[in-house]
Amino acid sequence: MTKKASHPLKENIRNLKCCFHGGLIKENSEKYNIPEQDILDFSANLNPFGTPFDHPEYGLDYMQLAADALKESVNYPDNRYLEFRNAAASFLNKPNITFENIIPGNGSTEIIRLFCQCVLDEGDKVIIPYPTFGEYEIQCRLQNAEIIYVPTKSIYDLTEEELSAAKIIFICNPNNPTAVLRKREDLLQLAKKCARAKTVLFMDEAFIELSDPEESLCDIAAENDYVFVMRSLTKCFALPGVRLGFGVASKNIADALNRARLSWNLSPLQEKMGAAFLSMPGGVNSDYLQKSREMILGEANYLKDELSKVWGFEPGVATTNYLLIDISKRTLDSSAMAARFAGHGILIRDCISFKGLETDYIRIAVRTRDENVRFVQTVSKVFDEWAKEFAEYELQNTLANHKRGGRQNERETCGYYPCHFEGQDCTFCYCPFYPCGDERTGGTYVYSTKRNGKIWSCTDCYIPHISSVVDKMLDGLMEDGETEDLLKKEWQEIIVPILEERDDNTILAYCRKIKADKK
Repeated sequence: MTKKASHPLKENIRNLKCCFHGGLIKENSEKYNIPEQDILDFSANLNPFGTPFDHPEYGLDYMQLAADALKESVNYPDNRYLEFRNAAASFLNKPNITFENIIPGNGSTEIIRLFCQCVLDEGDKVIIPYPTFGEYEIQCRLQNAEIIYVPTKSIYDLTEEELSAAKIIFICNPNNPTAVLRKREDLLQLAKKCARAKTVLFMDEAFIELSDPEESLCDIAAENDYVFVMRSLTKCFALPGVRLGFGVASKNIADALNRARLSWNLSPLQEKMGAAFLSMPGGVNSDYLQKSREMILGEANYLKDELSKVWGFEPGVATTNYLLIDISKRTLDSSAMAARFAGHGILIRDCISFKGLETDYIRIAVRTRDENVRFVQTVSKVFDEWAKEFAEYELQNTLANHKRGGRQNERETCGYYPCHFEGQDCTFCYCPFYPCGDERTGGTYVYSTKRNGKIWSCTDCYIPHISSVVDKMLDGLMEDGETEDLLKKEWQEIIVPILEERDDNTILAYCRKIKADKK
C-alpha cells in the first residue's frame, strides 16, 4: 500500500512557480506610493490606438452592450456561444473557417491550459523555443509534462525524429518578447514536418492582428489536426480586463475541445463585447485594425530610432506593439533599471523571467507619441541619477583602495562612456566634477531631444583620464574633510590651473593633441 503524502496536492503542483507578467499597476502603486492614474505602463503590450469605444466613428456603445448583456444575465449563458464563434470565424476572413472551427476562451491563457489538458499525459514531452511567453511552460508543468528547450533560431533545424519525440511544439508569432515575426511560408514547411511527425504545431498568434495577419496559419489549422492557432482579443482591442480569446482548430479537434472546456466560460457581457469587436466591417483588416497597425509601426520605429541613440541600448526589430532592448553593455542590470523607472512612475518589463535573457534585456510597449516621448526623456533621467550614485560609489571604492596602498584603477575602458582615447586612465570613469559646465575642458552643452533642452556633455573632455592628473586628484582627495569640499578644492588647485594654461607644455597640450588626432 502506497503511503499517503502529508499534503493533498500533487508534487508537481506543490513545486510550481507562478508565471511572471507585466501590468502590475496596483502592486507598483502601493510599492512606490504613486497614484495608479499617474503610472505609465510600458510593461503590458496593448493597442496604443485605444479601444474601439474610444472611437465613436465605429459605432460601438459600451453602455448599450452592457444593458443587452444584463437582460441575458438572469439566465445561464448559451454554452454553444454561437454569436461569438460566428463573429470570430467571420473576423478571420478565411472561406474554410466556420463557427465549428472556433473554441471560445476566457482569455488566451485558458485556451493554452485547455489544449494542454486535452493533449498531454503525464511524462509527455513538449518543445518550447526560448525566449518566449512563459505560460506555455506553466500549463505544461501542470500536466507534469517534460519540457525540451531549444533556441528560437533553431526551430527550423529540428528533424522529424526530434519533433516526433514531443506531443506539442509551441511557436509564438510574432514572438514575445523578441517581436520576431516568422514568415508564413517557413511555418508551412514546419507544419508539414510536424504533421508527418504527429506533433502538434501550437501557433500563438496573440499579437498578429497588430503586426501582419497575412502571416497567420489559421486557415491551415481549420483543416489540419496537427496545427492549432490561438488568438487574443486582449491585445488588439486594448481591453485586458475583459478576458477574451479563441482557438482555431479542425472541426474534429474543435468539437472535442468545446466539449472539454469549462461550461459557461464566457459571461453574456464578454460574448456581446467580443462579438461586437469581431464583427467590425473588414475583420482583421477593419479600418480600426489597419489604423492601429499604421500607428504601431510608426511609433515602434520612432522608439527604436530614439533609443538607438542611447549608448548601451540596442533595440530589436520593430514589427509589433513592443520592443526588446539589449542593455548588456550597461552596468545597470534589467531588475535595477526596472526599479528605477518604476520610481519615476513608468513600468517596464524586466526580462529576467524569460529563459536565456537573464538580466541583460528589458521589453517596452509601444504607446502614443506623447507617452513615448516621456519614456525617452525618462531614460536620460534614470541614467543621470544612477551615474551620480555610481560615481560616488566608485569614488569611495577608489579612495579606500588608494588608502590601503593599492594602485588606482587601471582600467582602460568604462561601462558608461565609450573610450576617449587609447591608453586612458579610467580611475575616474565617472567624472567627480560632472557637470562642471566649463567649456575650457572640451565639454560643451548640447541639445537633447530626450530632455527637450540643453545638457552637459563630457565627450571631448580628457583631463580626468590622464594618469598624472589622476595621481594628483587621488592624493588631494585623501586629505581629511567632506568629499564635496575636497572636490571643490581639487577643482581649484588641479583643474583650474590646467584650464588657465599654467601647464600649457604638458597636460593641456596633450589634451589638444588627442583632440586633433581624433579628428
